[in-house]
Amino acid sequence: MSLKSDSFPSSEAFEAINSSLQSDDAGRKDAVKKGNAVFSFTLKNKEDKTESWHIDLKDKGVVAKGEAPAGKKADGKLALTSPLSSILHSSSYMFGSMDSLLIVGLVFLSLSDEDFGKLASGKTQAQRLFMSGKLKIKGDIMKATKMEPILKKAQTKPKL
Repeated sequence: MSLKSDSFPSSEAFEAINSSLQSDDAGRKDAVKKGNAVFSFTLKNKEDKTESWHIDLKDKGVVAKGEAPAGKKADGKLALTSPLSSILHSSSYMFGSMDSLLIVGLVFLSLSDEDFGKLASGKTQAQRLFMSGKLKIKGDIMKATKMEPILKKAQTKPKL
């Protein structure tokens, strides 16, 4: 199944990242070890449509279309009971639930398709987008910093 979406030109980066992870077993294992989280990206295009992808660096080292699946705590119980989209789009989510995000290693990143394209191609930095309010992060912000080396894997393919 292709990870690209015609409505989201920068989605080609997810294909490149997945290809890079799948072609290098040692690199994938290293990325999982360093990332230790699931990164869920929600992009908004110029038509105000949104679409999501996630990069599982918690267990598998794969990229998939759609929101990140709910994780489990060490005791095997689901850490989140509400839909993940409600977390991403809610401004009043309770701290206890955010704490659950930290337990399961979920990081939600929300930005425009255009800004993600710039980020994946190396034309801008995540810190700059975050500080300007163009990148919203929910979950463990420190884990979000682990994404930079993974996004660089998209740069090994043709420029977006």
